[in-house]
Amino acid sequence: MKAMRVTTEEMLQQALAIRVAVFVDEQGVPMELEKDEYDASPEASRHHLLSAEGENVATGRWKTYEPGVAKMQRIAVLKPHRGKGFGSKLLEAMEQDAKACGYHSSLLDAQCSAEDFYRKLGYETVSTEPFLDAGILHVRMLKKL
Repeated sequence: MKAMRVTTEEMLQQALAIRVAVFVDEQGVPMELEKDEYDASPEASRHHLLSAEGENVATGRWKTYEPGVAKMQRIAVLKPHRGKGFGSKLLEAMEQDAKACGYHSSLLDAQCSAEDFYRKLGYETVSTEPFLDAGILHVRMLKKL
């Protein structure tokens, strides 16, 4: 398995295709909520792809939340590839990238159904109550890098 930073428009389109499959097609998130200004180009945020056996299976992106804090977003693993450690490997690569860029913490808004997954990776829930994002319950989580 190989994690890589998205550097071309072609790679960005591959990342967006994974997100559409997971968030739009599978979870029913409207396309206008899924894609935003941070998807305008590979440089608009720090997009990542994870491939296994020559196929792109997971994606995510991060951007600055506040000085020193990276906000991990749009983390998605294609359904046939879940439960194989791809999500954790992708997030680890994103965290390493953020740390190499001088960030000391990683923040994310996790779907409540994924809260335990992120907790196992060292994230702590910091929101007092779940909140809706795109019609799906989320919690805010934080991890020191």
